[in-house]
Amino acid sequence: MAEAGIRLQKVLAQAGLGSRRACEDLIAEGRVEVDGVVVTEQGVRVDPRSAVIRVDGERVPTAPDVVVLALNKPRGIVCTMRDERGRPCVGDLVADRADRLFHVGRLDANTEGLLLLTNDGDLAQRLAHPSHGVEKTYVATVPAPIGRDVGRRLRSGVELEEGTVKVDSFAVLEALPGRALVELTLHEGRKHVVRRLLEAVGHPVESLVRTRFGPVRLGQQRPGTLRAIDGAELRSLYTAAGL
Repeated sequence: MAEAGIRLQKVLAQAGLGSRRACEDLIAEGRVEVDGVVVTEQGVRVDPRSAVIRVDGERVPTAPDVVVLALNKPRGIVCTMRDERGRPCVGDLVADRADRLFHVGRLDANTEGLLLLTNDGDLAQRLAHPSHGVEKTYVATVPAPIGRDVGRRLRSGVELEEGTVKVDSFAVLEALPGRALVELTLHEGRKHVVRRLLEAVGHPVESLVRTRFGPVRLGQQRPGTLRAIDGAELRSLYTAAGL
């Protein structure tokens, strides 16, 4: 009768950690944990669907059917998998996929940019929950000029309906006559929080794009397109979620 599970070095290699020989070296060096226990013995078998494996403290997703996608959500697309009112929605953009996908948090219809989709409900829930403090970066177009105290006010905290909300960082990327491009990073996930913050400091948003979610960046990805998150980027995402 065959032993249950798959050899650990094979699981690591399939997860993109290098050749099987390189993964054997990782194990021998004591850099691999399985379910919280450091493994140094070669040939240990694991169930990749259920084992929690870490290399150098970073989670290695090994379940073979996990899907994580980055979508550059266009403006005007409703952030739901199905819209009862028939409006264009995120679900339309992945309608040809067999996976049962969840969107991680929301972007309002008028906000563009990075939206994560996954079939891992636990990952989606943890990334969206503010207790895990996963940072998100936005670039907004707002009326100019930007007062010198705007960044200080946003970093020290602005009073909104539900209490004081702070940004982690604020920068003016570009200043033009009558209009400016600003970048904010925060880990809050409250509804319309970026728009409300900027309006509260006198700079209502004209356009808004999310450019980063934790370790995942939008980069040059075109609106309406999807790309798979895998390898080191996927490992960093799981670690950011505390998984």
